[in-house]
Amino acid sequence: MSPAGGHVRATPEGLPDRLLPLALSRPAEAFAEASRLLDGQPDARSASIACQVRAIVLRDADRTAEAIAELRRALRFAERSEAAGRLADVQATLGLTLGLAGSTAPGLAMLDRAVANSAGVHAGRVLTRRGYLLRVLGRYDDSLADLRQAIRLLRRGGDHVWEARARVHRFLTYAALGQAARADRDLAVAGRLHAAAGQDLESAMAVHNRADLAFQAGDIPAALGFLDEAAARYEALGTSWPALAIDRCAVLLAAGLAIEAVTATDEALRRHARGGGNGTSTAELLFAVAQAAQAAGQPALAAERAAAARDLFRRQGRQGWQARATFVVLQSRYAAGHRGGHLSTQASRLADELDVLKAPEAPSAHLFAGRLAADRRPSEADRHLARAARFRDRGPTFGHAAGWLAHALRAEARGATAAALIACRRGLAAAGDHQRAMAAPELRAHAAAYGVDLAALAQRHAVRRADARMLLRWSERWRASALTVPAVRPPDDRDLAGELAALRNVVKRLDAARAAAAPTDRLDQERRHIEAAIRSRTRRTTGAAHRSGPSDDGDVVAELAAGLGDHRLVELTALDGQLHAITVVGHRVRMSAVGPVESAVRELELARFMLRRLARGRPPAGALAALDAAGHRLQQALLGPAAAVVGDAPVVVVPPARLHAVPWALLPALRAAPIVVAPSAATWLRAARLRAPRRRQVVLVVGPGLRGSAEEIRQIGDRYPDALTLADGQATAEAALSALDGAWTAHIAAHGSFRSDNPLFSAVSLDDGPLTVYDLGRLRHAPRRLVLSSCESGVAAPVAADELLGVVTALVPLGMASLLASVVPVNDAVTAPLMVDFHERLRAGRSFGAALHAVRESVAGDPVAMATALSFVALGR
Repeated sequence: MSPAGGHVRATPEGLPDRLLPLALSRPAEAFAEASRLLDGQPDARSASIACQVRAIVLRDADRTAEAIAELRRALRFAERSEAAGRLADVQATLGLTLGLAGSTAPGLAMLDRAVANSAGVHAGRVLTRRGYLLRVLGRYDDSLADLRQAIRLLRRGGDHVWEARARVHRFLTYAALGQAARADRDLAVAGRLHAAAGQDLESAMAVHNRADLAFQAGDIPAALGFLDEAAARYEALGTSWPALAIDRCAVLLAAGLAIEAVTATDEALRRHARGGGNGTSTAELLFAVAQAAQAAGQPALAAERAAAARDLFRRQGRQGWQARATFVVLQSRYAAGHRGGHLSTQASRLADELDVLKAPEAPSAHLFAGRLAADRRPSEADRHLARAARFRDRGPTFGHAAGWLAHALRAEARGATAAALIACRRGLAAAGDHQRAMAAPELRAHAAAYGVDLAALAQRHAVRRADARMLLRWSERWRASALTVPAVRPPDDRDLAGELAALRNVVKRLDAARAAAAPTDRLDQERRHIEAAIRSRTRRTTGAAHRSGPSDDGDVVAELAAGLGDHRLVELTALDGQLHAITVVGHRVRMSAVGPVESAVRELELARFMLRRLARGRPPAGALAALDAAGHRLQQALLGPAAAVVGDAPVVVVPPARLHAVPWALLPALRAAPIVVAPSAATWLRAARLRAPRRRQVVLVVGPGLRGSAEEIRQIGDRYPDALTLADGQATAEAALSALDGAWTAHIAAHGSFRSDNPLFSAVSLDDGPLTVYDLGRLRHAPRRLVLSSCESGVAAPVAADELLGVVTALVPLGMASLLASVVPVNDAVTAPLMVDFHERLRAGRSFGAALHAVRESVAGDPVAMATALSFVALGR
């Protein structure tokens, strides 16, 4: 009889047995064939296989309730079929699916029955699935026992497909335990077996698993690349895989991209919920969002998601995962301002539990518990810090700096200052190794976060000792560190060039649609898709990593004093919310406390607002007096007592990242002399050592739509008879890049836009669309001197403590020495004659700082021209 009670039709020979491998190779095709088989009134065994195949595809598409219903139907057919191993196989799939849905006790019970009902190869397949679920539940030793036995049975029985699956699950278990060498061996064997069997989905999973291996090794670019490849393969197969979003979240967090991790993982959670996703993945996605939110400084969201994940893990009987979620709850409570002995006690107990579980959070949990216990229970603090310090040379490389921080904190607690500073130095060397492993400027800048706490610990020692030289050394050691990494010369990446060209095209169409008041949703979605592809591609480039020893900067202060010449240095350091000024005049180094960083930020925003208002061209009565008063307030907030020692010599200002957009010439103490701004004193010194290019090529670029720009460039061109000018439709991105590469002096007069959401998409508008910072990163050699007369071209986004993302991020490592740019929107009509005057003074041999100073002096008394001149800063030499 047929399953429906009618006559049984002949089933094509071999079809049912072919369907099960197909479910994990080409799931959509398997589902369609299984459905057709069921429509044909097959025998009970074939019907059982068809229902099981449909269930596997439904489960992997997050349609768990439908999958379970289909498996119960398969179970009934299997009981009637009396085929060897059929009942146990369906029981194993049902048990695994129930367990992944959160019904862990019934799932494990069903798997135990399947083990009892099987032998030989069938037992190997069942043990593989039970080992999988045990791994998900965090029972790693039990998982390994099942998987070892499964691999022996499957290899002996010649079942290579299932042996590969068992090895993949053992790889994941070894990886969770930090046993990278064993994990790597299993993954290599599984990859060969899957490739030989033509298992497309499982080949995609193997790529996904390679991302985990790269992550464990600390290779962030490779991990991101493998995740992108796995995502493309899953999409081609029509498969949704929540683990991909969870793993991507972990990699983004390791890369310092916490905000992006929150956004992407929360969206994955919503998609998973809309699709009726299974309980284990729901809990893990909630946990991933909580971790990302905690790292992004969103304690309320972190607490909410972590508590929800913890409760789900508890109901699922996943104690290890429950402990991990509880740790995020404690972190978020601390970040929200909770203190006290109870929190410290909980953190201590939880750190020990996570250590026993070999959880990836164990090092950070010990560090957290050690810091909480420092004041009340020093011996307990030392115990936890000692355990955290074990990881200064264990585990992924991006975690080594935290191990050195724990080591430094232990030394500090026992009064061993020298040992603490040595640990800080070695920790910064480890953080630098990690930073050098990445080529993308974005990743390098964010990677600086790993050294922030180490640098701050040493800086606190310097402040307590009132040691200005020590504070300067440690401020320089980790300031603008991403710019000190040698540039990885960009390959001739035609795909990247094509994507950037596509972006220009869609932006031009967007602008046209907006001008015509036409719908833009589709174009905006296309823009976002292209931008995501560009980000992904650039992040996958690997840097020139090498392992360094403890950094030894020599006598940084002596080098600075010698290199400054007739310049004076003002370096500002933000530490624990307070601003400190370090001045170097001759060989004398002084330091002074200035005041709260937030006060300086407020005064800066007010000054920038006044400059923007004046730039509109209708200054109110008393505008210059009001601007002068704003300058005095800004000076007090930024320099405090240090203003008195600056004098009238040329000044190099090195601000923290949050204060990079200051119109420094507005400060009364800095008006009398040329000023240049630098990301760090070290980058300013390096710029002085750059050799001038052999060809003194001058490049002038005019973008569309700027009133007066063509005349501005014509007049500047008259001063450079051999200049290459791109204008009137010739100023395309590729033409501009070709001309800018290795130029001596370049001037771009074009509309500018700053993208705070992603600063590397900040751009100047050329004839064929935006020329972005990503485009500039394709240069082999930056122009030695660059003038950007567009609005806010000098604005960048602060990252970590003292890193910037913007034009300087791309061009300083490629050899740019000087940049003139604005820090507020400027009056285009007034800017033109100022730029002509600036170039006249450059041709007379003046530096960027001196030329800009002379331009400012020439317009004194004209409120609009003065406001425009004050809006420009000279960066570099």
